[in-house]
Amino acid sequence: MSIDATLRLLSKASGLTVVDLATAIPRAGIGTVNAWLKGDKIPGRDQVDALARAFGVPAGALLSELASTLDPARTKGEHDLLAAYRGLNSRQQGALLEVARSMKPKAPRK
Repeated sequence: MSIDATLRLLSKASGLTVVDLATAIPRAGIGTVNAWLKGDKIPGRDQVDALARAFGVPAGALLSELASTLDPARTKGEHDLLAAYRGLNSRQQGALLEVARSMKPKAPRK
């Protein structure tokens, strides 16, 4: 799940509005919070800590998602594939993994 989707889910679950979050987060106005929820911007470290406090979750939960989103070792295609995979149910994920494994080149015999 992307960081913006996580933030939207936590907002809905906690009942916190954009105004509530903007008030609770240092250096974040309503426009900034809206941009986070839309995925147009990413919160900084201090803001992630404040978001975690506002939602009552560990900051690591938000940071791990943020880190996976920004992993420089992954290509855009890999990010897109991971996002699509996460949108599947467990049965679909299993089927996709089977297909992917069947496509892996076999090592040449000696």
